[in-house]
This record gives sequence, C-alpha cells and structure tokens, in this order.
Amino acid sequence: MAKETEDFSQLELESIIGFNGKVPSGLSVHPDCENIIYPLGCTTVVQNLKTSQQAFLESHTNNISFVAVSRSGRYIATGQVTYMGFKADIIIYNYVEKAIHATMTLHQAKVESLAFSPNDLYLVSLGGQDDGSVVIWNIATKLSICGSPACVATAGNALTIKFANNMDDTFITGGTGTLRLWLLDLPNRKIRPTECQTGPLKRMINCIEVTKDDSFFYCGTTTGDILMISMKTGLLNNYGPIKNKFSLGVTAIVELKSEDILVGSGDGIIVLCKAPHFKALKKVQVDGGITSISLRGQGHQFFVGTITSQIYRFNFTEFKEELITTCHSNAVLDIAFPCGTSDLFGTCSKAEIRIWHTPTNKELLRISVPNMTCNAIEFMQDGKSIISAWNDGKIRAFTPETGKLMYAINNAHHDGVTAIAATSDCKKIISGGGEGQIRIWEIFAKSHKFSAGLKEHTSTVSCIKIKKNDQECVTASYDGTCIIWDIIRYARNQMILANTLFKCVCYHPEEYQIITSGKDRKIGYWEVYDGSAIRELDGSLSGSVNGMDITTDGSFFVTGGEDKLIKFWGYNEGEVTHIGIGHSGTINRIKISPSAKHIISVSSDGAILRWKYPYAN
Repeated sequence: MAKETEDFSQLELESIIGFNGKVPSGLSVHPDCENIIYPLGCTTVVQNLKTSQQAFLESHTNNISFVAVSRSGRYIATGQVTYMGFKADIIIYNYVEKAIHATMTLHQAKVESLAFSPNDLYLVSLGGQDDGSVVIWNIATKLSICGSPACVATAGNALTIKFANNMDDTFITGGTGTLRLWLLDLPNRKIRPTECQTGPLKRMINCIEVTKDDSFFYCGTTTGDILMISMKTGLLNNYGPIKNKFSLGVTAIVELKSEDILVGSGDGIIVLCKAPHFKALKKVQVDGGITSISLRGQGHQFFVGTITSQIYRFNFTEFKEELITTCHSNAVLDIAFPCGTSDLFGTCSKAEIRIWHTPTNKELLRISVPNMTCNAIEFMQDGKSIISAWNDGKIRAFTPETGKLMYAINNAHHDGVTAIAATSDCKKIISGGGEGQIRIWEIFAKSHKFSAGLKEHTSTVSCIKIKKNDQECVTASYDGTCIIWDIIRYARNQMILANTLFKCVCYHPEEYQIITSGKDRKIGYWEVYDGSAIRELDGSLSGSVNGMDITTDGSFFVTGGEDKLIKFWGYNEGEVTHIGIGHSGTINRIKISPSAKHIISVSSDGAILRWKYPYAN
C-alpha cells in the first residue's frame, strides 16, 4: 500500500462521522476537559468539544480494540486486533505532538485491555483469549519489564485491567472466573499475583473501578451486580444490589468525587448509586448498551458511549442526556445527494436510513425499519420523496422532512431489491433485484403500477444509472454483463461482457461513453453506441472497486473499494492525481457533491468520511 500511495498528492480529510461503540471504555474525555477521544476502525479520533474539530491518530493495521488515556493526559495508548498467528501492536502516542511515542509488539492476535500507572511510569497490557498474558511496560525506555500468564490454567479469560490510583506498582485483572491483585517487584523484574477471594460467589467480571483512596475496588459483573473488594486483603467486603440487578450485566463503572458511583448496564441504563447497598438514586435510559462512561473534570459533566455508536453528554445536576454524536453502527451501503444541493445527503445501512447536514455532520432525520437492510437509496428529483431498496423485496418511499412512509411496492423482487433509480420526471422507478431482473414501475399521485420486466441478467443487479432524457438506462450486474436498455420500448440496446462481477457504472456527462468497475479491479471505458471497449485502467492493486462517481463536467472521476483508498482520476488522462487515506473498512460507495466542494465516501465499518474536493471551482 505504501508503494501505491507515495507518488500522489493527498486528498484533505475534512471530517469523519463515525464512532466504534463496541470497544469497551473506548470513549474518554481528555484531562484537559476540551477534547474527547474515541476509536473508529484503525483510527483514533481526537475531537474538540467546542469547535468539533477533529485530529486523527492513524497507524494501526487493523481495528482498534482498546483506548487508554494517561492521568496526566500526556499519552494515549491504543491496542488492536489482528489475525490468528500474528502479533497485535500497542501504540503509545504523545498527545501534544499527536505523534507516535512507542510501538510495542508482544501479544498474539488481540490486545484485550490497557492501563496507565498513576504517574505515567508504566503501561500494563492484557492479551486476548489466544494470548492470555499480562505484560508491564516501561514508558520511558519503551521496553517490557516482565510478563506473566494472566490467570491460572483452570480459570477462563481475563477481560479487564485497572491500576491503583496512588500506587505505581499495584494493579488488578478480572475476567471469567478470575480476579487477581498484582504487585510489581521491580528489582527482580517480576509481577506477583494474589487471588481475590469472593467466597461462594462465582462471577464474570466486565469492568473494575478503584476508589480514590485505594482502599476498595468495585467489580461490575455479567450477572448484574457489583462486588466491593478490599485492596489490602483481596477479600469480598460487600456486594449488591441483592434484588433488581442491572439488566444484561454491569458494563461500566465510574466513581465520583462524592464517592457515589455511576453504573452503566448492558440494556442502556445509567444509574447513580451509593455503596455499599448500590441502591439506585437516579436513573436514565439511553439507546443501546453502555460501553463507556468518562468524567469531564470533577464530574460536573460526563460522557457516555453506547454499543449503537451514540455519544451522550450528561449534566450531573440535571441528570439529563443530550445526544452529541451519532452514526451508523453497521456497514453503510449507499449514499445519495438530493438533486442540486450539497448541504444534505442520505446514507443507508442495516435497518435505517439517515439524512445528514453536510457542514455540521449533524443527523437531521432517521428512518428505521427494524430487522431489514436497506441496500440502496435515491432522492426523487422533485425532492418530494426518498426511494429505497430493501432486502425483504420491497421498495419503500419516505417523505424527506418527516420520514413518514408514503408508499411501499411489495414483492418488487423475490430475492431482495439491490439497486434503484428514478427518472428525472419522477414518473418511473427502475429497480434491480438479487435474482437479476430489472423492473420498471410507474408512479402516480396516489398509486403505482408494474410497467415492464426485463429479464437478461442472471445474477444480482448492483447498479442502475439513467440517461438525462429518461429514454435509456444502463444496469451493471454480478453476472459479468452491463446492459444498456431502451426504457421507452423496453428492449435491450447493447450488452457489455467482461470476466468480472460489475459493482458500479457511470455515464459520462455527455452520455456517449460509460465507465465501469468491479471485482477484477479494472476500470473500463465503453462506447454506448456499440458497446465496444475503448480502454482499460488498473483501478487498484488489491481488492475490488465498489464505488465510483464522475464530476458534472466529466473531466474527473473518483473510485473507492476494498483497498480502503479514495482515488481521484483525470478522465481523459486515465491517471490518478490524488489519493485519500483514512478509511479502515472496505469502501462501499462514493459520491462527489453536486457543488463539487466535497467528496463523501462510506465504508463497511460504519464510517462516513468527508474529503475536500482537490480543485477550486
């Protein structure tokens, strides 16, 4: 990949919409109280709370599995997952310079958890289930001091790790059937564990929080109760609540200055409670299971991250939630701009369509259809409806202001609707299905009717584009054909054959040529008149090209795909002029905004990236 990107100008990344809420305690407020830090794919995002400006820490080769911030705020440590048989990196960044301080590689396959010592002397890391070791690192020398198996062979996996608040040599690990207090013996380079005794209770530990004076620590369990254990003896002091346990387990615990504790549960409830009985004083329900709670300053404000990729801000006194960031928690499959405006765009994913405000990244509307997947969306040119293709074989049309369902075309395709397009007079919808059929629907004010079916493709239709005069369209399919249809007399005009699965197709604005791409990584230029090949370019060195879009004057086009790179091409030269690096998942679709100010790309890790268009208009 380095070879592929070193000779080109880079596209400027303006902003990212995305947050991986599945990372345990992934969201942190930096000790300067002005920035929040969270992971997205292989990137760590540092976002200013006032200006929403983002900085990106990018060095990992695979998804980030844990983010830790040191108490002084000087360092950020991130761990990643990798493939079986490979070692997973831990990277420590210098926060002020946003540069790498050290890269540490010892753990196999996954870094489960990380913790800084209170005075930034050491970092302790815990490997995943294929590794099972705990290692302590010296931050100044960037070397490991010593390591040890995290638990006895008969116990399960350790899942979480936490340093004491005032001692640089004491930390705790917890997990399935294991809870240990560790002491660092620096002269002998050893870490010595003490098993914590929980008596008759058998628990799986999700999270640990140490009290400010290091006298006790709290353990949140999958059972939904909290264990309170003495730091001196390692014995169980108390546990609760006895009744009304937290549903779906305790997934996050934070102690406040007042010695009350904030608890987050797997069913999305934030509770303020008091030790030792852990009775709820206040509670609030949010969307999705809680994965992180982080205090700002002394805790007058705190931030909550959930598994559905939402970030909430709470004011402690009012104890009311305010949604500050939201994004897709599943792969984003398509993106569309309304006709003639660049200030809004729509994206679709599993079970939902969202409309975004481009300059601010704010979500304006969310349309949910539970348990279904939306494969493609399109704005009607009159702006009165959003049409969408769903995997249950329905075409659904929604109002763009309220998201209300206007009409649904049932059983449009028997193997799911996979592509959709509308004519510029808004009277016809053309849809493609998983079984390879193209169907044309006539839309009236209060009804719709099936107009014609075109059966030539033998596999999934991936993309449909219509000519400006509404008389012709081109469809791309996984069967290795692109077909140009006459949609007035419902017949085939031309067919393009290639040994590939076509993923995307675009008309040149003058409509005498089309460009295609797909699984064979080649970008093909074709004559519309007779379907003959004009030229072929190498679109990528690795992986298929999934999305492309062409500028309104036809002088440039962009592509994106499995190599996670955005490529900006000159149409006539057939050469890459700019490359965009920033995605950490496969790019599914890419669009140039109608005003040619931005390029927006969406990927399978749920991220939406906005790039600056490289040439001033």
